[in-house]
Amino acid sequence: MWKGVLPAVTTKFDEDGALDHDEMLRCFRIQMDAGVDGLIACGSLGEGPMLSHDERIDVLKLCKEAAGTKPALLTVAEASTRDACALAQKAARAGADGLMVVPSTIYHTDPRETVATLRAIAQAGDLPVMIYSNRLAYRVDVTVEIMEELADDPRFVAVKESSDDIRRSTDIINRFGDRFDLLTGVDNLAFEALTVGAQGWVAGVGLAFPEETVAIWRLVQARRYDEALRIYRWFRPLLDLDVSTYLVQNIKLAEAIAIGSNERVRAPRLPLAGERRAKVEQTIRAAIANRPALPALA
Repeated sequence: MWKGVLPAVTTKFDEDGALDHDEMLRCFRIQMDAGVDGLIACGSLGEGPMLSHDERIDVLKLCKEAAGTKPALLTVAEASTRDACALAQKAARAGADGLMVVPSTIYHTDPRETVATLRAIAQAGDLPVMIYSNRLAYRVDVTVEIMEELADDPRFVAVKESSDDIRRSTDIINRFGDRFDLLTGVDNLAFEALTVGAQGWVAGVGLAFPEETVAIWRLVQARRYDEALRIYRWFRPLLDLDVSTYLVQNIKLAEAIAIGSNERVRAPRLPLAGERRAKVEQTIRAAIANRPALPALA
């Protein structure tokens, strides 16, 4: 169902801290014009946990408006299963094309609880689900064995694999074949994941550099690996900005510099400052100064 580049979009705020609908639409349309294959709202990068349910639904609706006929997904990442189920139902009523689901945030579930949580959310929303497996950020590992328990429910259609272990991608393909769409969620492992069989990329830094992100995906699909790798090697210092406690601030700063957006975040986050900001800005500006020419793509 979900293949290609699906960026996890950032949420834009105005100077008073409210949602900036116009700026989100502008940024989302930049993604679509670059050729991405869908949009994912209100994940970690989208500051979902800092937004009310109503705000998250508003961002989803903007994604749907920008995406047109392509899929718009809402991230569900709640402390309690009850709240997660309520949000899944709201997303369904708002017309979401699917859900990206983090199994548990504050309390770290064991495998039995993880399965029960994911099943409950899928049943509540009755939408296609991308399982978000990120044991580093969320300390809940959706293992191959857990996926096997969920495979009998057709609503589980995809896995965003963010374990930081590239071997896991091959393990999933070896165990399930094409049962799940496999997407990578780690920007600085994207080339590696796509070349071992991942069918998509939930991109982060690509929000500031969507053309390069789409180019890597399309070149890999065309088996033009040398050309894709050349772009990826240029991209790597930028992609490392996604693998950070400060990924939201890093990527919003990249958007501000590269596509003229803003870097406003919702507290307790604050924009980057001092030496950390200077290093990130240097990385971004150096990459822009050496931006590669992109080859012709179908």
